[in-house]
Amino acid sequence: MEFDAVILAGGRSSRLGGVPKAQLTVDGATLLELTLAAVRGARRAVVVGPQLGGLPPEVLGCREDPPFAGPAAAIAAGLAALAEAGEQAGNSPATLTLVLACDMPRVAAAVSTLLAAGEEGNTGVPAGGDGVMAVSSDGRTQPLVGLYRTAALQRAVDDAARRNALEGGSVFALLASLELRKVPVPPGSTDDVDTWDDASALGVSDPGPGRSGTGRPNSTLEANGEKPG
Repeated sequence: MEFDAVILAGGRSSRLGGVPKAQLTVDGATLLELTLAAVRGARRAVVVGPQLGGLPPEVLGCREDPPFAGPAAAIAAGLAALAEAGEQAGNSPATLTLVLACDMPRVAAAVSTLLAAGEEGNTGVPAGGDGVMAVSSDGRTQPLVGLYRTAALQRAVDDAARRNALEGGSVFALLASLELRKVPVPPGSTDDVDTWDDASALGVSDPGPGRSGTGRPNSTLEANGEKPG
């Protein structure tokens, strides 16, 4: 099954004091590196967000317009980058697009489940459907762990753009017109890092100023009453 991947890494990380989530680490690997490993089977992958350096040469990079315009705008930017790369290579985008946020350290298990669900009919989704979306063990849907028909996702983006609804728009609103199947994924595989408490619970560490230039050492976290990873 052929798919492209859009990885969203452009949030402000306001509840983390501005430390880029993509550069937080688990056992020496950044969250972005773990997310890229989870999409290793993609034909092409694009990371949407500030270009912090260190992307593998085969991975595309782009930015939502304007910066920090939100996940709907980031998905639009990622699709555009994939389409441009396809045109340059003389081929079309893959039939399916995997969309992931980069702040879920255990997301590889969820990706495997979605891809397995997509293989059921060799089409990626049920007949007539537009994609599959992860559902956590506690029943929360996670649109930023989803495998979508590229054409359907592009139509949704184009419609939102016509309504000037991309900037600041939610992913749920973007996908509202699509016929999606919810797929239960392994417990913990969509747990994300929004706060330092989340980071501590998931074994995530602050990279420190030596890694990204914007992180804070654990001693600073402790001084502020926050838990180090």
